[in-house]
Parts: sequence; C-alpha cells; structure tokens
Amino acid sequence: MAHIHDLIDYTVTCFIMHPTEAKTLLIDHKILNMWLPVGGHIELNEDPDQALLREVEEECGLPIRPLSTRHDGEYENVKMLLRPEIVDIHSFGDSGHRHVNFGYYARALSAEPKLAHEEHHDIKWFTAEELRDPLLNIKPAIRDSALEFLKKFS
Repeated sequence: MAHIHDLIDYTVTCFIMHPTEAKTLLIDHKILNMWLPVGGHIELNEDPDQALLREVEEECGLPIRPLSTRHDGEYENVKMLLRPEIVDIHSFGDSGHRHVNFGYYARALSAEPKLAHEEHHDIKWFTAEELRDPLLNIKPAIRDSALEFLKKFS
C-alpha cells in the first residue's frame, strides 16, 4: 500500500514464533533490502488488530495465535485492541517520511510460510544465533527486538 499521509503513516509488525522451535520469522524486503518482521501499513478502514491479521496473511500466509494481550472487559461501542509489545517511530527511506509502528508477538500454527514474491526476496525462520550474524542486513533495533522476543517465548 502507498503512503496515506505525506509525513507520518501508521504501521503494524509482527514477530512470529515458530510453532515448535526457538525461531522467529523475518522477510527480506525488496524495496528496503533488509530483513524485517512481517508487517505493513494500517489502511484507512482498519484498526491495528485488523491490519495485523491482514498483513500476516498477505506477507506469509501463516495462521497465528497472538501472544500480545488485550485489556479484559466488554463495553458498549468499545473494542479492546491487542496491546503492542513495541511502539516506535522510524524513518522510511530518505524522504523524511516516518512510520509510527505498533509491534506485536504471535505464535505460528504452521511452520510453512508462503513467500510474497512481489514484496520480498526471501522469507526465513531465524534462530538467535543466526540473528546475530553480522553479514546479514538486520538493523540493530530489529535484531534486538527479535532476540528479546525469542528469549521471552522460547
């Protein structure tokens, strides 16, 4: 999806745990040429929970069980959303455009992701040791968040 706003857009990302092993899923993004968690823009007609499920389906096709939690309670005309594990703002390219990102945790219910050929070069499950490989183009914020996720849920 193209940017909605000139200066800042809202996005979701999801660190997904392998169903049986201590590994997390990353995609090799075609435009940015780096390894990232699954994710993308929150569209105008979506809330963050809807965007999360749509992006996971579009980018890897895996069924997931969210590990992020939501506030208990039911209220008239109020939908309690999943609580992001990570909230950040980062630059997208050199244009000055930025993304406010809501990052979530989930466990995959299948170990067979599908590559979104139009958006990614590759898709791969990473162990903690592999995430630390200096030859891979994984930004420190992504690597550290992925390592924290693996430590918490494996």
